[in-house]
Amino acid sequence: MRLRVPCLVVLAGLFAQAAMAAETVPLPQPRPDAGTPNAGTPDTATPNAGTPDATTPDATTPDAGAPDASRFGGGPHIDKPIQNSLPQPATMTPPSADAVNPDRFGAKPADAAYGAFQRGLYKTAYNLAMERAKNGDPAAETLVAEILSRGLGVPLNPAEAGKWYALAAEQGVPESQFQYALMLLDGRYVKKDEKGAFALMQAAAEAGNRLAQFNFAQLLVQQDPGNDGLVKAAVYYERAAATGLADAQYAMAQLYANGVGGKPHDDAQARLLLAQAARQNYDTAQIDLAAWMIEGRGGGRDLKSGFAWMRRAAQGGNVAAQNRLAKLYMGGIGTDPDLILAGAWYIVARRAGLIDPQMDDFLQGLDDDQTKQALQKANRLP
Repeated sequence: MRLRVPCLVVLAGLFAQAAMAAETVPLPQPRPDAGTPNAGTPDTATPNAGTPDATTPDATTPDAGAPDASRFGGGPHIDKPIQNSLPQPATMTPPSADAVNPDRFGAKPADAAYGAFQRGLYKTAYNLAMERAKNGDPAAETLVAEILSRGLGVPLNPAEAGKWYALAAEQGVPESQFQYALMLLDGRYVKKDEKGAFALMQAAAEAGNRLAQFNFAQLLVQQDPGNDGLVKAAVYYERAAATGLADAQYAMAQLYANGVGGKPHDDAQARLLLAQAARQNYDTAQIDLAAWMIEGRGGGRDLKSGFAWMRRAAQGGNVAAQNRLAKLYMGGIGTDPDLILAGAWYIVARRAGLIDPQMDDFLQGLDDDQTKQALQKANRLP
């Protein structure tokens, strides 16, 4: 498995400071693992029940006592807010072998070794690459490190992978520079070295590695909190966004939405970037795009599409989206009102640990038959 480091929780607070009184983009916590990107648009065929209330799905929650959790199929939950943190890039998940671009392993791929890797013959690929790696071939060194770091056909050995990443990084392979920078930041398998990680991440970013560009931008914001740091970071966020990296597209949307980082306040551009990230199944962008479409922010109001994006995020497992979708069903926003589905989606979110006093109050108002139907539907939902 590819080494991961904790995401840098930097943007959420800094945007609020830099934008002064500007409205910040909500940052609900995403589910841990993202699905396969899908460039298609969501299903918007859900019928529209007249003109719904113009308020957003996140209505103010009234004070209400928490109902008996056992009614909803789970034990007691701790009422704690969803954290406002920038999501770990979904693209950090190791790609399947057949999707790996040979350019990641340097200017000259490891030929037969790489071919074996592509065919899933990992042990063969490892043996072939090791012969060349021992002779200092940087592409082979990177491939060996890749196999060891993911335990493909050989025992998982991140520490040994780090040695090979380091050798290839010294020879200028951007992928190895990026991976070794992550290891230096993490400090579990190699000695922690934030200064060295910064230099390697910058080198990989300048060489065009889009994940390095995104993460280097994160490092810049961490290093220089405030708008000045965002200005520096925006250069790299923008480069990564131009390659189609959803994480960077979402970051750029935040910059434009708040008019910070040297970017003008431009809701239309922010909405466009949210849509680009949302189409790649970036669930946090899907939630924001849904809310913006329902509000009419950055473009015309589109209740049906807003509902469809929220439903997609909810079906993908995002707990915040599940709660918001319940409110859309409850209010008939972008769809026909459906108290049973409203209850079902909130039950799903509540089982995951999200507690919303307004929705608890709503559930308490359902009669026994409606509660039973909501529970049955909740048990069949994703």
